[in-house]
Amino acid sequence: MIKNGYLTIILILFCGNFLLAQEVVVPAWGGGADQTDLSFGFTFSYVTNNYKIVKKTNWRSPYYDPGTGKYITDSLNSISSTKLPGFAIGFITRYSLTDNLEVRSTPSLVFGDRSITYTYADPSQNVTKQMQPTIVDFPLSLKLKSDRIGNFRAYILGGVKYSEQIGKGQGDDANDDPLQKLVKTSSGYGSYEAGLGFDFYFEFFKLSPEIKISNSFGNVLVQEQQPFSAPISKLSLHTIMFSLLFE
Repeated sequence: MIKNGYLTIILILFCGNFLLAQEVVVPAWGGGADQTDLSFGFTFSYVTNNYKIVKKTNWRSPYYDPGTGKYITDSLNSISSTKLPGFAIGFITRYSLTDNLEVRSTPSLVFGDRSITYTYADPSQNVTKQMQPTIVDFPLSLKLKSDRIGNFRAYILGGVKYSEQIGKGQGDDANDDPLQKLVKTSSGYGSYEAGLGFDFYFEFFKLSPEIKISNSFGNVLVQEQQPFSAPISKLSLHTIMFSLLFE
């Protein structure tokens, strides 16, 4: 009888240890993304751009063209910039400073349209000036991460970036009619950015969905004496970027 009691106890302990072992989840390796101080990856992003516009005090005034000696536009009712979509592809280089802090750079090639719409007292003069630049971004960010909980962690980031236009996305309008002129912006400019995201660890890689907002420093408008630049005092670029990062 006593032997049967010992046997029962041993069986209960064995089964209990087995059940507890079944509940222990081994965290995914994540392809080793966090196992070394330095790691690499790539990113795909959906981008929206629009301009924040500061107008001159006399922005509504009709435009007087010194070349023809007359007013060539009616008075303005509004100047606005709508969000336009684009995309970006890039590479990731990250260096771990501590378990919860890393420095990261994600140089990217960005394809995104931008536009400014002008509405006049005479609706037949309404026009949208669209720009289609190709941009190379060089961001540098600090990423502050939470402790890892299983195969998940959250993070916030902030930093700066420099953007440079490549190619001739703004075209050459030197000999165009004044009403065919383009709105030109700086080929290179700096921005500050901030965002948040989540790290998900899988067996062979780490996936990080992330949303980031950036605003350019200073004035990106190239001032020219023409109908579409003259009413504007300052342009700054506002960008929202949703990214999937793979490491």
